[in-house]
Amino acid sequence: MIIKKKRDHNPQIKENEDMKGIRFYPMLTAKDGTPNFAMRLFEIDPDGYTPRHSHEWEHEVYIIKGDGYVFKGEEEIRIEQDDFIFVEPSELHQFRAGENGMSIICVVPNKGQPS
Repeated sequence: MIIKKKRDHNPQIKENEDMKGIRFYPMLTAKDGTPNFAMRLFEIDPDGYTPRHSHEWEHEVYIIKGDGYVFKGEEEIRIEQDDFIFVEPSELHQFRAGENGMSIICVVPNKGQPS
């Protein structure tokens, strides 16, 4: 069993022309010995956003706190705390935080993730 404390980890800051205001915590990954899935925490600043992208793997997302939008292709869908989201493989998507920011847990298969 592995137990990690968020407070013991510094986030990776993700900010460039495609994303803004992202603090990324890769908390449980293949590096820790997880055989199938990685669990990551994203803290998104107010009006921050992830890149609009797609990839061959699915992922599941849980909104811990805050609100904002998820883009499914070109469709903008309002999301809020306690929403669960399934992003299908190859689906174009992006997360954008509202004025209060947003924290999300994202679970993805280890396949395709950086090692």
